[in-house]
Amino acid sequence: MTRFSRPAAPRRSPMSAVCLALALALGLGAPVAQAREGVEVGKESGFTRLVPAEQVEAAAQQQYGQLVQDARNQRALLPDNHPQVMRLRAIAKRIIPFSLPWNRRAGQWQWQVVVLQSKELNAFCMPGGKIAFYTGILDQLQLTDDEVAMVMGHEIAHALREHARERMGKGAATRLGANLISGLLGLGSVGDSLLNMGGQLLTLKFSREDESEADLVGMELAARAGYDPRAGVSLWRKMSAASKGAPPQWMSTHPAGSTRITEIEQNLTKVLPLYERAPKPDVRFDAPAKTGAYLGQPLPLGLWGRGPVRLGSAE
Repeated sequence: MTRFSRPAAPRRSPMSAVCLALALALGLGAPVAQAREGVEVGKESGFTRLVPAEQVEAAAQQQYGQLVQDARNQRALLPDNHPQVMRLRAIAKRIIPFSLPWNRRAGQWQWQVVVLQSKELNAFCMPGGKIAFYTGILDQLQLTDDEVAMVMGHEIAHALREHARERMGKGAATRLGANLISGLLGLGSVGDSLLNMGGQLLTLKFSREDESEADLVGMELAARAGYDPRAGVSLWRKMSAASKGAPPQWMSTHPAGSTRITEIEQNLTKVLPLYERAPKPDVRFDAPAKTGAYLGQPLPLGLWGRGPVRLGSAE
């Protein structure tokens, strides 16, 4: 009986093997997620799979800890019993439970919230749930609770959507490709393509797409937590007024304020029903104080929150 030998499998070139590995890592051909109530932002970038989440979160924890220690040494860290710290932790406590559907790892994060004394209009949430607000954004913009929730939701969204990990993954892919090409051409060895994560997270810049996505996801998080998503419009009007003379949109990684406002308004119908159904906060920290005389001065924010908020402190 004639035996037919199996045809030999075609040999893959080193470059084709690299392309296949990258395609698998990036999740090409993965099933499309089913429709859900709320905003639509597409699936997570496959570039995040090129950098281990554990390494990114460990780097963030180290850098956040150093930032907090430096602020403490400079007497720029507000204490845990400061009204603004208590306010932010109370708002975070309402938002965080809605983070899990966006990132399963969020349930394992050791969330922390601190406030740093600085005139800078800034806030961030590092990978692993490490949140910091600067007093400048709270004091200069006189943010309402709803506006604080929009800022916080936006920053948390960056962490949940792993935008920092995505940016690092893109950098890793670029390095990997360059090193492989150099190796194949005999121009050098295929060196270490792992990212040096030290010192990157605090200075990492997100793309305009990342910023727009964080606006939408953050708006949904705030709405589900019982904060009015329409505050996104007033927030960016305040930010635009405070940022006069900023470079035009095409010269910045951040979308222009008018662009953000338009996009928020276009998506309000997707999140307002969530807000209307959500339980509202029992305590409003932006209500005017009801006691004391201020001799004609504008009433300060009440900041009455005094209940325990079990989130990680700066210690």
